[in-house]
Amino acid sequence: MLREAASRNVPIAVEGQGSKKRAGGWGAAPGITISTAGLNGIQEYEPRDLTCSVGAGMPYAQFSAMLAKDGYMVPLDPPFAASATIGGVVAANSSGPRRRWFGTARDLVIGMQFATLEGKLVQSGGMVVKNVAGLDMAKLLIGSYGTLGVMATLNFKLIPRPSGSRTFLQTFPSAAAALAMRDELLRGVMQPVAFDVLNPAAAGRLGQPGWLAVVEAQGNKGMLGRFSKAMPSAQTLEGEAAESFWNGVREFTPGWLAEKSEGCVVRVSTKLTELAAAMEKAPGAVLARAANGVMYVHADSLVQAGPALGLGRAVVEYVPSTPVAGADLWPKLDSGFPIMQRIKEMFDPQHLLNRGRLHGRI
Repeated sequence: MLREAASRNVPIAVEGQGSKKRAGGWGAAPGITISTAGLNGIQEYEPRDLTCSVGAGMPYAQFSAMLAKDGYMVPLDPPFAASATIGGVVAANSSGPRRRWFGTARDLVIGMQFATLEGKLVQSGGMVVKNVAGLDMAKLLIGSYGTLGVMATLNFKLIPRPSGSRTFLQTFPSAAAALAMRDELLRGVMQPVAFDVLNPAAAGRLGQPGWLAVVEAQGNKGMLGRFSKAMPSAQTLEGEAAESFWNGVREFTPGWLAEKSEGCVVRVSTKLTELAAAMEKAPGAVLARAANGVMYVHADSLVQAGPALGLGRAVVEYVPSTPVAGADLWPKLDSGFPIMQRIKEMFDPQHLLNRGRLHGRI
């Protein structure tokens, strides 16, 4: 289908189940739309080797449930988890709270097969956790929003599920106070798998007051007990209560977008030392992966989001439903952007794949 469309110079839209139509910019009207939803099978599953190969169209929720039965996980924690496909999650490089410990798709994907506009299937990587042979072309497609090729299968490194988990909620009077606790915790021996901070506007949507720090610890009873002693004034959640709260955190962005058709979400990356000041200045509801220096600013409109685009390295990750003429969704480009353009010319010289996505720059 890709080769046929390219031969006729037909613009192509690529999607899984279309859960993130507002992600990455406003796509131009395509000549055809290709869905990967039918590529939803397990290709190879080797629990003893901690590897699994799956079709790009498999729903993330189904994939996670299958792994959980055997005591494993691929902890990407993406938004839209109930409806997103594996391919869509990786194409958007979606991640959630536990990226602090487990990383993003770039750390968990060990191989990939993808289709090109020439009608070829390209294999990158394999089914080995420590794979160092050849060019890692899969890294190019992760986060490319389908602008280079179409993922067919993805190979993942599996993570054993923890023996126990405990969540801690603690309220602070300011972002600086919450992040001071982060610094103290990260300097210690015990390392949390997640450390998020929400400003009052975001915390209020989850029924919590003030500046809220949300910490997840994993391990045996002894380790969890040590975390409890380190945070004696925090509210503690376990089991279904903890899972329900984290689900609210993971699905914060989808909930916001569902309520606000003209709302948007700006992703801002800063140094850890600059995050407190950035969170204080940001408009709207702000949720930060505080141990990674990444915050998500939820604004009612692009106009309200404007100040956030001047904080750190910012990009409008989710756009309003209605296109805004002249909007610059990625205002600060670095020296690597010309290389991105050259790669795009190599993969898609006619600019047919997902036109307008990747924040309107590719």
